[in-house]
Amino acid sequence: MNFLRRAWAEIDTSALIHNFHILKRCAGDAKLMAVVKADAYGHSARDIAPLLQQHGADAFAVSNLEEALVLRDCGITKPILILGYTPPASAAQIAHNHLIQTVFSPDYAAALSKQAVTDGVKVTVHIKLDTGMGRIGFDCRDESLCGLRDALAAARLPGFIFDGVFTHFAVADRTEQEEDGFTDAQYARFSSAVQRFEAEGLPPRIRHCCNSAACCLDPEKHMDFCRAGILLYGLTPSHTLTLPEDFQPVMTFKSVVSMVKTIKAGQTVSYGRTFTAPRDMTVATVTAGYADGYPRLLSGRGHVVIHGQDAPLIGRICMDQFCVDVSAVQSVRPGDEVTLFGKELPVEQLADLCGTINYEIVCGLTARVPRILK
Repeated sequence: MNFLRRAWAEIDTSALIHNFHILKRCAGDAKLMAVVKADAYGHSARDIAPLLQQHGADAFAVSNLEEALVLRDCGITKPILILGYTPPASAAQIAHNHLIQTVFSPDYAAALSKQAVTDGVKVTVHIKLDTGMGRIGFDCRDESLCGLRDALAAARLPGFIFDGVFTHFAVADRTEQEEDGFTDAQYARFSSAVQRFEAEGLPPRIRHCCNSAACCLDPEKHMDFCRAGILLYGLTPSHTLTLPEDFQPVMTFKSVVSMVKTIKAGQTVSYGRTFTAPRDMTVATVTAGYADGYPRLLSGRGHVVIHGQDAPLIGRICMDQFCVDVSAVQSVRPGDEVTLFGKELPVEQLADLCGTINYEIVCGLTARVPRILK
């Protein structure tokens, strides 16, 4: 493929499909909903979603209407659930594109229903219950399920086709040492709420609560669908969690060397002169920076891989470039490939150095970094 070899992300489609089939196996009798929000966690939804549909994804989940329309535009025919807020004024657009909208509060339900009736459309909805995540959803955070009456009323509103009910686990990615029963408590509240829906003559066609971690760790909680996100991309849901399955990273972020030079002991590198050479050194400049999504927080920390060897970062990372010490790497020349993260260098290492999570690093790669399918 023709692309500018400056900074790019290689997307390993065989690793993606490998991970998908592991998750399908983990899901067992439940169907699999592929979460491709945030441009498939930075991996390119236009490329990822059609592959997953081809290999058997039963449904897709996105964050917003714009992301859902991208999927329809690239040939996705399976159900698409919008997990977050869509302006009620877009009711007709939701309906005409056969999308499923999350309904999460009395006010939002009323506004969306009113617009749907005005537009003469029926919006398919999933009711979101907050069983402990504390973000959006009808309040079911304790055994009283105090928000359930409002949730039932929302499901009955005109202009809606009530299709499903779901919740989201806050700590499904816990280790055995971190296990405190919170996920079980969330599941118990959700199960009680589902039973109330059924008792009220509103049996949901689809019930779902398991994310990537719960898909692997909580088979008894799978219900009708598992929502697989981060593990599709071969990344761990939590840096403390070790999974027995052989998930493989899908993305490798690469760049190239633009210049190699020798600097003398006492000379400085990059903005702020934060690095002073302790000896004569060979330094390579790499053609990527924070405008590509390579975090400036890595300045002076961590390393890249050149010729299979580690090259430590020195000085501050700039918008489009940064420098590394290649004194111990043989025969580095302009044009040589540099791995910023990937199979050789797990993105989790970068995330730890930045005090963040792998999700933020891969989602942070900017639009000017082409995604190249391999």
